[in-house]
Amino acid sequence: IQQMDVPSVGEGDVKMKVLASPVNPSDINVIQGLYPLSPRLPAVGGNEVVGMVTEVGSTVTSLKPGDHVIAGQPGLGTWRDTVVCQYDKLLAVPVELPVHLAATLMVNPATAYRMMSDFVQLGEGDTVIQNGANSGVGQAVIQLAAVRKINTINIIRNRSNVDQMKEYLISLGATEVITEEDNSKRDIKSLYQRYSPARLGLNTVGGDSATNVMRQLTPQAVLVTYGGMSRKPVMLPTGSLIFKEIKFVGYWNAKWIERNKNCNCC
Repeated sequence: IQQMDVPSVGEGDVKMKVLASPVNPSDINVIQGLYPLSPRLPAVGGNEVVGMVTEVGSTVTSLKPGDHVIAGQPGLGTWRDTVVCQYDKLLAVPVELPVHLAATLMVNPATAYRMMSDFVQLGEGDTVIQNGANSGVGQAVIQLAAVRKINTINIIRNRSNVDQMKEYLISLGATEVITEEDNSKRDIKSLYQRYSPARLGLNTVGGDSATNVMRQLTPQAVLVTYGGMSRKPVMLPTGSLIFKEIKFVGYWNAKWIERNKNCNCC
């Protein structure tokens, strides 16, 4: 850990006291040099943050001391006590919003929201299949879907406390929670048949897990890949491409923010 001088506040800058800044897997990937975003060294890690504004520049009118703000774009470098940056790199959030929720708002819930909005027009009674369902994104998908009365079939790895994990995800609003082993069995089809054909699959694992999600999708469905936790490639079966016309797309939240930073798209 290095001590750094806090820069002075320019006319278009905001100074904030950091209240919380989480550690995401992608943050570790940046440090490892495995992530497409590579900051100039020396650099401060961290992308998400919630802070309290303590000072604003002379031309800043949209924020004031006491406001709570989050990072509006990646690469801010949030693992520090104090941040000074341009005001347009921050977004105001309600002071009443709990700190732990505000600090984790930009990446996982935003990813879940966009994937459920941008690729398939979903409505009440539709079905979404996802692996990595206990991840931050997965939990957000479950909750957003429950509000919209969309069924979710959620796949998790087997573990010693698998029953406890299933109960937790069901408490969030999950429709079904099954293990990777369950989803690889032939008779799992009877579970899927209880619900409307799934037109959207969400993949953060890759490898066989992604293939097994793909097999349960209806023709002309979309499989969105947003992670590769197994570090195994997503294999595209010829039959899924030709006969089922499954579409395979990727989603990266940082790229979405970059493309849409000047529009009100939500």
